Amino acid sequence: MSSLGNKSRWPVWLCWLAMVLDGFDLVVLGTVIPTLIKSQELGFDAVGATFAATISLVGVGLGALFIAPLSDRLGRRNLLVACVSWFSIFTIAVVFAPNVAWFSTFRLLAGLGLGACLPAALAYMNDYAPAGTAGKSTTRTMTGYHVGAVATAFLALMVIPSWRTMFVVGGLAGLALAPLLWFKLPETLPPVLHIPAAAKSPAAASPAGAPVRAEAAAVAAPAEERASFRDLGRKPYPLIAAGVAVASFMGLLLVYGLNTWLPQLMASAGYSLNAGLALLLVLNVGAVVGLLIAGVLADRHGTKRIVLLWFGLSAVFLAALSIQIQNEVVLYAAVFVTGVFVFSSQVLVYAWVSQLFPVRLRGTALGFAAGVGRLGAILGPAVTGALVAAGIAYPWGFYVFAAAAVLAVLALAFVPQTVAAVSRTGASVGRS
Repeated sequence: MSSLGNKSRWPVWLCWLAMVLDGFDLVVLGTVIPTLIKSQELGFDAVGATFAATISLVGVGLGALFIAPLSDRLGRRNLLVACVSWFSIFTIAVVFAPNVAWFSTFRLLAGLGLGACLPAALAYMNDYAPAGTAGKSTTRTMTGYHVGAVATAFLALMVIPSWRTMFVVGGLAGLALAPLLWFKLPETLPPVLHIPAAAKSPAAASPAGAPVRAEAAAVAAPAEERASFRDLGRKPYPLIAAGVAVASFMGLLLVYGLNTWLPQLMASAGYSLNAGLALLLVLNVGAVVGLLIAGVLADRHGTKRIVLLWFGLSAVFLAALSIQIQNEVVLYAAVFVTGVFVFSSQVLVYAWVSQLFPVRLRGTALGFAAGVGRLGAILGPAVTGALVAAGIAYPWGFYVFAAAAVLAVLALAFVPQTVAAVSRTGASVGRS
């Protein structure tokens, strides 16, 4: 596996499995919070649960903003291995937490590692994939995110109220994945000062040429061309970065707000706890279906057009969930369709970022989008938790979510479909 021209499926599956871990983390608190509040184990109440959910996402946001960009300098593989290992250790540590404070501390530390995994894995897949497939590469990789969420919801149905089992399984899965990442994942973007022969020699390119289309140029860039957040403030990127930041903020507000509190929202509406967990599972099954559809449509019709449509339909279906549905089949169908649009909307933002920014900035731009988005991920559970504590989560939680989707549409409307990349001197160097 010496070059990217090798068509091994290991990178595809390993990046997908890294997203499965992210999917586990996405819903694990949503599955255990009702049990912890009900039993008051470790001293949990609604306030403590909101704090734990919030501080977990602070860690993930910090990891995305400050650790993920290192993949542009240190290499995608090295960062993935380190971050998966770190996340796994502190996820298992949650099992031994004696109180809410230690539970939250371990979740914060685990989040630091996990936050860098998503941007690094998506940057890796966009390095590795053939040109013109950013939509499919991103959305198919992100199906792991929601498969992980679905598997976690299934696990919860089997083991809850034994909440510690949830964290043991998640941590052990990560520890099993880390050595596979190290031994089976080829590097796509070596550090600038360690350029491999394949990057120096045009003759070393793969016969197909697609997977290494721009990586050689990226790694051969001089040291002063290394990526940093300052690049996002240079033309033509400021308006793009602002629009993407707002959309990612709103998108992750929806993803984490729904996955953390949907069981509790449905309990507030009069549904049983088991029904709430089942609806969480259905929501994420819809997400997987939506990702498979959205990636194909984005590559065929343009990512901007599809992401605007997806966020718009998300607003409609989220508002519709504020109506109490008595028919069980209709309820499950409504939640499934909501999942189709809500979660793939956010992933389409990542796919668009991969298209708008050049290879040398890809990890930094994805880390920025994910990091700012995590602020929305923090606000979503916090706001919904406040609504739960006030006893008005249903239906106002769904109204807040619908408004967030509308704001994402407005922000992305001003972002161009494509943009010319520029060098540090401001000269145009091609299309992203």
